[in-house]
Amino acid sequence: GYGHTVPLSDGGKAFCIIYSVIGIPFTLLFLTAVVQRIIVYVTRRPVLYFHIRWGFSKQIVAIIHAIILGFITVSCFFLIPAAIFSVLEDDWNFLESFYFCFISLSTIGLGDYVPGEGYNQKFRELYKIGITCYLLLGLIAMLVVLETFCELHELKKFRKLFYVKKDKEEDQVHIMEHDQLSFSSISDQAASMKDDQKANEPFVTSQSPTSNDSSLNN
Repeated sequence: GYGHTVPLSDGGKAFCIIYSVIGIPFTLLFLTAVVQRIIVYVTRRPVLYFHIRWGFSKQIVAIIHAIILGFITVSCFFLIPAAIFSVLEDDWNFLESFYFCFISLSTIGLGDYVPGEGYNQKFRELYKIGITCYLLLGLIAMLVVLETFCELHELKKFRKLFYVKKDKEEDQVHIMEHDQLSFSSISDQAASMKDDQKANEPFVTSQSPTSNDSSLNN
């Protein structure tokens, strides 16, 4: 939020909290679902088409495609809208308009520049609806570009540098220790079971060898 429109009553603040708790995750899920469907047609299929049809390297095609897609996104959602805002807003120059586009699409939203707030603004409602559509499409385009760059093979290698690598020797030592503990516990259980069986067996009176000899002589 830009901060120029805020709730003042306690009920409005409570509703804003509840609405944000529900609305923010729903918006993220919606944007993620839309981006995952768009990127199939915008990024993956074109790269595979040039790779299979023309025989180019998939990595080179992916890099060129990402650069072209980034240039188109910057032109359509930063440069051209900045030029339009600099014309529609009387107090904004091109730099301030570009600053508004960047702050808005990067989800920073400082609120120091808000379009459509002038007193002599014509078609204010239609202008606000157009800005809302621009921001929604701009966020989707930014996420598509970021996802496209994240799928590059070189960036995947760079991200692996920050992964925590597990030590195989330590893992093997932990596995051996676990196996030894399990074997020792099994042997202890077997020994205890044997002791219990011996304890439960009835006592048998053993006869002395002298008594056996005397019985045989008789």
